[in-house]
Amino acid sequence: MIEIRTAMALAAGLGTRMRPITNERPKALVEVGGKTLLDWALDRYAAAGVERCVVNIHHFADLMEAHLAARTGSPAVTISDERGAVLETGGGVVKALPELGSDPVFISNIDAIWEEAGAASLDSLRAAWQPDQMDALLLLAPMEATLGFDGPGDAFLERNGRVRFRDDAPTAPYAYAGVQILNPAILAGRPVSRFSMMEVWRDLAEQGRLHGVVLPAFWMHVGDPGALADAEARLAR
Repeated sequence: MIEIRTAMALAAGLGTRMRPITNERPKALVEVGGKTLLDWALDRYAAAGVERCVVNIHHFADLMEAHLAARTGSPAVTISDERGAVLETGGGVVKALPELGSDPVFISNIDAIWEEAGAASLDSLRAAWQPDQMDALLLLAPMEATLGFDGPGDAFLERNGRVRFRDDAPTAPYAYAGVQILNPAILAGRPVSRFSMMEVWRDLAEQGRLHGVVLPAFWMHVGDPGALADAEARLAR
């Protein structure tokens, strides 16, 4: 199993679906189960042995900086400042490349949490990483074990571990669970611009270089006030 010591938390989003809560704070600082979504991600990284995490900021950037400055313990945090422009998931990673280095890294959205003690899910990603076969490895949640995900599913997982997107199919059995391992080298040389990581994944899928691992836990997408309430209720049980 490889060691991954560097990660990124994508925390610069506007959180429009979480309004009115995000009228006064960024989505990353919305609390669920007594902890901010950002701290859920950072604590999960710490449990997996991550030593340094890049966090991109834009919406309510000053609040984000203050929260991160007050945080103690692992991982150490480096801020990627996107106050000037929203770069989306792909552009945000490209801007952070100088801090991420050249080795494989974890990258996560901050609106995904799951019921798990320790770091079994991230460990399953690390155990499945094969650099000769893949450039991105996605954590996938079975649709029947999700909360707060409204769509018909994102992807299929082939028998060889490759990911195939739903596209024209009416449904798919898996949702992207918000965490991946990425080889940063595939983004080297790209200009800093606004684009989605989905563009990268689709290119990799065509090349057979996009793989997936099934999340062994119940997954919650905390993307709007209704999903937040449902996640709070489940965690309280």
